[in-house]
Amino acid sequence: MTGMRVSRMLGLGAALLSFLPWAFAQSSGDKIGPITSALRAREFDKALQLLQPALQQSPKSAQLWTLQGIALSGEEHENEALASFRNALKIAPEYLPALEGAAQLEYKAGSVTAVPLLQHVLRLRPNDPTSHAMLAVLFCKRGDCATAVQHFEQSGSLLDSQPIALQRYGACLVRLKQLDKAIAVFSRLVTLDSADGNARHYLSTVQLMAERPQDAVETLVPLLQAGDPNSRTLQLAASAYEASGDTPQAVRLLRQAIVSDPRNVDLYLDFANISLDHQSFQVGIAMLNSGLAAQPNAAPLYVARGVLYVQLAQYDQAEADFDQADALDPRHAMGSAALGLEAVEKNDPDQALATVRSKLATRPNDAYLLYLQADILNQKGPDVGSTEFQSALRSAKKAVFLQPGLAPAHNLLAKLFLQAGQNREAIAESRKALNINPKDQTAVYHLIQALRKTGEKTELPDLLKRLAQLRQEATRQEEQHNRYKLIEGSASPNQPAQP
Repeated sequence: MTGMRVSRMLGLGAALLSFLPWAFAQSSGDKIGPITSALRAREFDKALQLLQPALQQSPKSAQLWTLQGIALSGEEHENEALASFRNALKIAPEYLPALEGAAQLEYKAGSVTAVPLLQHVLRLRPNDPTSHAMLAVLFCKRGDCATAVQHFEQSGSLLDSQPIALQRYGACLVRLKQLDKAIAVFSRLVTLDSADGNARHYLSTVQLMAERPQDAVETLVPLLQAGDPNSRTLQLAASAYEASGDTPQAVRLLRQAIVSDPRNVDLYLDFANISLDHQSFQVGIAMLNSGLAAQPNAAPLYVARGVLYVQLAQYDQAEADFDQADALDPRHAMGSAALGLEAVEKNDPDQALATVRSKLATRPNDAYLLYLQADILNQKGPDVGSTEFQSALRSAKKAVFLQPGLAPAHNLLAKLFLQAGQNREAIAESRKALNINPKDQTAVYHLIQALRKTGEKTELPDLLKRLAQLRQEATRQEEQHNRYKLIEGSASPNQPAQP
């Protein structure tokens, strides 16, 4: 076992020291012995004093440069240590102790340079589990889960001492939709520490994703029985009990979770979903009213209540809730497409507009850029008769002319027409967007608004039911996505897992 096989409890200096016995056991000469003895005794300053004249006498000794790297690492002078390891590798590119020392330091720093160094180590020693584990973590952080999993698989039992690495392994397997393997990995995590609530959360979440709710219940029972479970445990357990057919227990746990965490919007949404599934619409509305009392600006709660109102054929209340949701969160409540421009994400429309216009200067007929320009102008809230509003309208019209299949541009144009009181045109644009994507929530929403303004209410009940169904589907998808986010976020990208 080499010095790279260290637990997270060891410092880097100790890690590098651990390969001294095999790395230098066959070294001869009076220079090496005293230096290695000082390093084993963690007398790093003494080792550095001994190394100075030794390196002056033998400046081409890869061993001495490596020993200096170890000593400097022990003193936590990591930049200087890395320079020493690099000097050793210039002299002897295949020298394994120097490769490992440099790889450890680069890995600890999160540098991409660690990858070729570790790959070099594996060329010399293909079955080294620690090098595989380190590469696995690095590829995982890059988002290359396919490669990461290959290296995780070759890390063997080493991962049993590395919970963060195990979490990353499981998260990658979930991303690759290898849920059975992910369950096995998270089961290992639970075995390592059966009292670890987070480990049980990860495991039960994947079990739910794999449609094994009874297993998820069994995973969570110890946490429920331990006393005073937190809202996350209660929420997961409620989902597991509901999926396994025990709705009364699910409702009881959700109510308990809401009492313990009354501002958690997701809990109210879960309760609304159960109410919807079991046609207990009024019960769900009552709970959502409580949620809105605690979180009056939560757009998802208005959407959920609107969906329940639709089921009771209370269409005016449903429309009012959908309108309120859109007013609170106009870019997301009804599924509006995000621009993806950094300046827009930072709420800097002026900078975003300048960026788009600079690109339009060279590509004046780029439909998507024209749509972005119109959308950014609209975000600034111009008056209908203003120059900016007219510019947005022209830009959106040109976008749909150049690319008729660009649904977001049709939706934006419908919104602009609604603002201008051109309701017939808004209806036409909304229908075009729905022809492109029948599940476009924004298009359905705009069509409802436009028809209501023209007084044509015949379609409204069916459209509201359609919008409610789309919202319900979106909620289910978001629930699954949130479960994955729990797994994906199991190890912070900035927190190194050190095999």
